[in-house]
Order: sequence, then structure tokens, then C-alpha cells
Amino acid sequence: MFQSNYSLASLNSFGIKAFAKLYVEVRTISELSKVWQSPQYRTAKNVLVLGGGSNLLFTQDFDGLVIHNLIKGTSTKAENDETTLVTASAGENWHHFVMYCVQKQLGGIENLSLIPGTVGAAPVQNIGAYGVEIKDVMVSLEAFDFQTGKIVTIQKEECAFGYRDSIFKRFAKGQYFITAVTFRLQNVGYHKLNVSYGAIAQVLQEMQVVNPTIADISQAVIHIRSVKLPDPKVIGNAGSFFKNPEVLQEKCDEMLKVYPKMPFYDSPIASHKKLAAGWLIEQCGWKGKNLGNAAVHNLQALVLTNPGNATGKEIKELAIAIQQSVWKKFGVTLETEVNIL
Repeated sequence: MFQSNYSLASLNSFGIKAFAKLYVEVRTISELSKVWQSPQYRTAKNVLVLGGGSNLLFTQDFDGLVIHNLIKGTSTKAENDETTLVTASAGENWHHFVMYCVQKQLGGIENLSLIPGTVGAAPVQNIGAYGVEIKDVMVSLEAFDFQTGKIVTIQKEECAFGYRDSIFKRFAKGQYFITAVTFRLQNVGYHKLNVSYGAIAQVLQEMQVVNPTIADISQAVIHIRSVKLPDPKVIGNAGSFFKNPEVLQEKCDEMLKVYPKMPFYDSPIASHKKLAAGWLIEQCGWKGKNLGNAAVHNLQALVLTNPGNATGKEIKELAIAIQQSVWKKFGVTLETEVNIL
């Protein structure tokens, strides 16, 4: 069951060469419970729950136990004429789950097509794209509580969702192993499509789609992401490396006087505006640049890549250099979206 000195290179989307002191796969809650009761778990210096490995940067070997979540399964339950509850096990591939819902003509997550990772990681990060976030559709989740060894149900309201944030990244970090997530999706005919964000409307026009369906929106998003973002299977990356920074309205106004074409967006906080991290990085001259073996993608400056032989430390050094230059030029702090270990 447990494996020592296990290579994690194929289990992180950066393709970074790193090893786990101990590694174990769990496919059922019963297996997870046995791991929790084991001496290997009890004596582990650190414990890491691994999903798709799409939001991780290893800068060194992991001195502890890696538990790989491979729990699978999906089910639906009609709630009423308008909505359906869909529950997916945490080990399910996120994009495959979106396609499952699209095929069943259930709307609400089609804008989140082609996001890498697993269902279990989605609420941790409160993943979002093209005007939709997990908090908009999630009802609750089930999780194994490492403190008690019991399965608990956590409602959406208890997750304290924020921009790429939740309790699972803060005070509850490491406490829970998410096993399943339940979503409330709209049945076809009741779902209002979201085409106002990004280039979705433009791509639909290019596709000559006049009356788009849920599947059309999904295909448009897949096209946009495929063009803008590198495939991790080809070039190691974790998608967006930094969060879009939120600044005070006054700060945004000051910057617009100097950079009138600077893109910005509304923030959930009325007194703030959200800036485009990719634009800030590009203005600092990083787009398409290398630092050692690490690189900034030539089409999207928000994406840091491992073109082949980069180490996690090199990618971290590149990230720090970018943060320093953005602060120097704009006085804006960039926070990482990726979990650096």
C-alpha cells in the first residue's frame, strides 16, 4: 500500500522532478480510514493530499506522506423542474466532470471547461473563469476530518469563499480530505447562459452560433483556453501563477492617468478594483522571457512554464523576480495562486 521515495514528476503539471518520502493511493473512504489509522500516517512529519497536481510547485522533495485522492463516481438527483443536484467524487477529473454535465444538458459550469485538476480541488481554490466561480454552483461537500477520523458535511456558506480562496487554504488547511462535492445545476430551458465575460461572445460569432447552447459555450471556452494557455502535457505549467490583484479605487484611478488603456474589473469589494496580473507582468517586459530554465509563456504572461529542465526553485525564483519588478513599476503586490512547497 505505502511506497517509499516515490517519484512525483508525473503527478504535478509542472513536471517537476521531486520525490515523496512516502506515497499512498486511496480509492475509497474505507482505504482512507485505514491510512489514517496507520503508523505511517501517525508518524509522518508532513501530510499532503494530492489531487491532479495542477496547482502545485515542488521546490524540493516532500519529506512526509503524500495521499493521492483517486476516489471516483458521479450521480445526479432531480431537485425540481428547474434544478438538478449533481454529486461528484473528489478524485474525478474536473474537465471530464464538466463534460458529463454538458452532455446531460445541465448548466452552470460550462464556463469552467478545460480547467485542469480534480473535483476535490475545485472548492479549495474556489476555481473560476469567464464570470463563473465554484461558489456560484456548489451546495455542499463531504470531507474526511483528519482530527476525528469521521466524514463531515460542510455547507457552501461555511467555506468562506473568496477570490481563489476558502477555509481550506487558511485556518482549515490540512484538516480535511475532501471526498465528494455536490452542485446545484440548472436544467436546460431554465439556465441563463453567461456570455458576457472575455471573448466568449466573439468566439461564438466566429463559430456562427446565433442561439448558443450549453455545449456551444463549453466549446467556445475550450477554444479560448486552448489558444491562450499551453497544454501541461506538452509544456509544464500550472495555468495562472498569480492572482489578479485587487487595489483601492483611488490606486486604480492613479494608474489609469498614466496607463489609460490598462484593463481593470469590478471587485466584490465596492471600494476596490481588480487589475489584470498578466497585463502588469507584460508591461514589465516578462512575456516570453526566460530566467535560467524557467520561462514566461509567450502568449500569456500570467503563465510560468517549465519548457523542459527547470527545477521548482528556478520557477520560484522567476516568480519572485516578476513580483519585485511589478512592485517596482506599479507599487502593486502580486500574490501567487499556485501552492509552493
